[in-house]
Amino acid sequence: MDGQTLIATLALVNLALYGALLCHGTGRRRPSTLSGFTIARLCQGMGWLILSLHALVPTNVGGPVAFMLLVGGAAMDASGWWESAGHPGARVRLLRGVALAIGAYIAVHLAFGRSPEAAAAAAPWVAVLLAAMAAAFHLSASAALARGWLGATLLRRLLAAVNVVLAAVPLAAALLAALNPDWLPVAPVQLLPGVLFILLGALAVNGAGCLLLGRDTLQAELDRLETVDPLTDVPNRRGFYHGLAPWLALARRPGQPTALVIVNLDGFKRVNDHYGHAVGDVVLKTLVDAVRRQLREADMIGRLGGAEFALLLPRTGLPEATLVAERIRVAVAALPVKAERAVINLTMSMGVTTIRAEDSTVSLFKRADEALQAAKLRGRNQVVAAEPPATAPDDEAAAASAAGSADTARG
Repeated sequence: MDGQTLIATLALVNLALYGALLCHGTGRRRPSTLSGFTIARLCQGMGWLILSLHALVPTNVGGPVAFMLLVGGAAMDASGWWESAGHPGARVRLLRGVALAIGAYIAVHLAFGRSPEAAAAAAPWVAVLLAAMAAAFHLSASAALARGWLGATLLRRLLAAVNVVLAAVPLAAALLAALNPDWLPVAPVQLLPGVLFILLGALAVNGAGCLLLGRDTLQAELDRLETVDPLTDVPNRRGFYHGLAPWLALARRPGQPTALVIVNLDGFKRVNDHYGHAVGDVVLKTLVDAVRRQLREADMIGRLGGAEFALLLPRTGLPEATLVAERIRVAVAALPVKAERAVINLTMSMGVTTIRAEDSTVSLFKRADEALQAAKLRGRNQVVAAEPPATAPDDEAAAASAAGSADTARG
């Protein structure tokens, strides 16, 4: 395959991938990180297309335009990988790099492009300059893909290596051709198809890789939404039960107790009815933020549904859990929520219990819910602890010692 055929193939493959990426995610949530890859494929496809039509497009016009598109496409590729790594601000910095690269190319073009002899002499070094600019963006993409290398998937590692090849091969070929063409095993003209073939193969791997990573991103988000409440960003009922399971298993062994607190926001239906669901959402987020500030890192809060939440307090006995719940109740009551038309004061009713050796999820939540209902019957804005299990007289000293150890561990 000659150079012109490969250039045309690169143009068609880029434009085909652009179409595939444009359609990817249609009718469902589209990963935002795909926008960088989509623009990159369009830019590079148009750049290679202009080069393939050199007979129709004047070189002094087509060359600079194609260069801008190809380098801009490399930058957008890098921005896509950085966005997939969680750095959305990288696109602005990379586009500034594109502006500098285009400025440098225009300066060189103006300095050497007027005279055919000067242009011919400078051509190898201009090729080195272009290859170095593209290499910088591909190395940036490789750095984004290589972040967290030990925990990265095999796909990300492969794509990082591919981008290193994309950076190194054209730059090395351009340098060898510029320094001394005699060092090359083939003539520079014969080297071009080989470089273009490597670019074509790397493009195929990169294109497939970004589609696969886009699919993985969507799947990861779907998996997360199965266990996380989208409004408050805390575990939902399924996620909370999943986090509770190992503590239920540990309760069958002697050791420090673990507490469960059921929380219900008083009068939440009135808030929704009087102020609307948007204000109700703000109230729930404010509640979760206030509760989180009172918890340790090891504690867990989950939303069971509506305005009902659950707290898991590891290594915490019933007296200590009751004190924690009371502290949370006071903190929330002292934190009014400013709505558009009013200031809403929040109160909570809470039921507290600890996990027992014979507990199942059903029995544990039933006991905590009974304590919660008792708090509501007493007038709401209360903390009620479930009755502790009966202990034999011989076990009272051991129970007191365990409670003291739990208090020390929580502190």
